[in-house]
Amino acid sequence: MKHIVIKTEDRIANIFLDRGKSNAIDMVLLQELNTTIQELKLDPAIEGVIIHGKEGFFSAGLDLIALYDYGEAEIKAFWTLFLKNTKDLASFPKPLVAAISGHSPAGGCVIALCCDYRIMAEGNFIIGLNEIPVGLIVPDSIFHLYSFWLGKANAYRFLLEGKLLTPQEALTVGLVDEVVSPNAIQTTALRKIKSVTQFDKETWQSCKLNFRSELFEQLTVKQEETIEKILVQWWKPSTRSILKTIIDNLTNKKK
Repeated sequence: MKHIVIKTEDRIANIFLDRGKSNAIDMVLLQELNTTIQELKLDPAIEGVIIHGKEGFFSAGLDLIALYDYGEAEIKAFWTLFLKNTKDLASFPKPLVAAISGHSPAGGCVIALCCDYRIMAEGNFIIGLNEIPVGLIVPDSIFHLYSFWLGKANAYRFLLEGKLLTPQEALTVGLVDEVVSPNAIQTTALRKIKSVTQFDKETWQSCKLNFRSELFEQLTVKQEETIEKILVQWWKPSTRSILKTIIDNLTNKKK
């Protein structure tokens, strides 16, 4: 793996996202994450999974700098896999915990939303879905995923204004379940997943999948139609202009 490190201890798999400073998501990271999830799902030795970021960043979301230069076939393949990965993460039968070690906007937030439990580091960090201000279409499936935790009214409001929340705000509305000091995030995540894996596994997994059955339906319907809408918006001059401005700002900050 190029951008993922896996460490297993006491039947718990720890997935460490490891792509640059901010774990921005490109095609390679997405492919590796999806492959890893599929393998861990089928591995009888694994009872639960924790997804970790880096200090200051869980994931900054999509790597717009890389994606901007993708051709038509590449960007279609990316969005197809992104939606598939969202479905696969959300339907992962075993306990799945997100150790949100810092900023987690957009695609980073989507990964966290798929998990059963989210623990976020306290600090000057943000989390949420800000795709609309960036000029990107938010799939209906992502709205349903967001509203699964926040309720439809908050999901609707937050999405339309591209609201990004502080850790404490995220805790208040139910976007995250705990806020802890950064140096306690890994131990807290491990403690939480251990508290769940002690239950009868078949019972727990059956209930999880039953409770999410309506969500799974929303994550699978009209995917081809959704991808087409995303692609039409992606190639519009207005969207390309917004993306180019964001990319220029990001590039200047790195200098």
